[in-house]
Amino acid sequence: MECYFDNAATTKVRAEVLEAMLPYFQENYGNPSSIYKISQKTKKAVETAREQVAKAINAPAANEIYFTAGGSESDNWALKGIADSYSSKGKHIITTAIEHHAILHTCEYLETKGYEVTYLPVDEYGLVSAEQVKEAIRPDTILVSVMFANNEIGTIEPIAEIGAVCREAGVLFHTDAVQAVAHVPVDVQAMNIDLLSMSGHKFYGPKGIGAMYIRKGIKIPSFIHGGAQERKRRAGTENVPGIVGIGKAIELASAELETEMPRLIALRTKLINGILEKIPYARLNGHPDLRLPGNVNISFEFIEGESILLLLDMNDIYASSGSACTSGSLDPSHVLLAIGLPHEKAHGSLRLTMGHFTKEEEVDFVLEKLPPIVERLREMSPLYEQIKNKK
Repeated sequence: MECYFDNAATTKVRAEVLEAMLPYFQENYGNPSSIYKISQKTKKAVETAREQVAKAINAPAANEIYFTAGGSESDNWALKGIADSYSSKGKHIITTAIEHHAILHTCEYLETKGYEVTYLPVDEYGLVSAEQVKEAIRPDTILVSVMFANNEIGTIEPIAEIGAVCREAGVLFHTDAVQAVAHVPVDVQAMNIDLLSMSGHKFYGPKGIGAMYIRKGIKIPSFIHGGAQERKRRAGTENVPGIVGIGKAIELASAELETEMPRLIALRTKLINGILEKIPYARLNGHPDLRLPGNVNISFEFIEGESILLLLDMNDIYASSGSACTSGSLDPSHVLLAIGLPHEKAHGSLRLTMGHFTKEEEVDFVLEKLPPIVERLREMSPLYEQIKNKK
């Protein structure tokens, strides 16, 4: 049995999404910027997808949605664009210590350009509070960027409360919602979100396509210069099949939220409880309740996550030890360190993320295979042997 438990890294394109995309590779291949008939079909398809994305996040208007190449581009555009447009007001940005590297590395870049960044700490569950944001805002603060949900530990931040604080203070609010969109309810109006990033391959759409919501009235320069595409804000011929794909994917996933969320929460609860009951010296990372429906992140003492992954792979179980963007790094997860885990425990983390295609029998299979894998690895650990001898 092949068990895919790395949906936070990427998801499989749904059959309905692929079917919707296919005509735009060969049949309806026209450039949306041209005026003849086949191009009008592709232009209409792009605008339909824009409406689908806008509806999914309750954006007031479809023309507030801009298509990008993915979440990292959207994050870069949000931070660099706002920094450029509002530098006359100030050069202070607020974010958190557990953001995705698309945010953190962009902030580091902006610091080399004279901007000051405040990195808010989080509590043991990975939560930052609206009060922390309020206290950090200064007269020269131009942007607050807090991720909607963490990609590693799954913790969902108090976005609506933070949005309210920012709106009251007259500071723009961006959220990296790559892990949240189409997995939990997202409402840019109710949550006072000014800019939002998303990526199609996180909700069963194709890779290489993302979107950004930019509230009407916000000044932000073009991220890619050239043609007049995306209302002159992002040049380059539109990736029509990808745009059609992200539109269909977000429409399907959003329509199924009411049934999919409780199903995944039930599987998540079963997996967490099963692991913690069967395996000693294991710790759940992230908030027990305020977390993404399909996210499970566990740290195992005395062993390393990479070793677990290799043995799981031999059993056709595919998981992660953290963010896919930093896989291969010898450094422990910055997220796990930020919530207070020591290096040795952070190295022993395992992330299991479920999705639309995950079945209960796959959870049962993981619960069957994982405990002996952990025990086998611990038998090779001198530290674990000392603990056993003391008992």
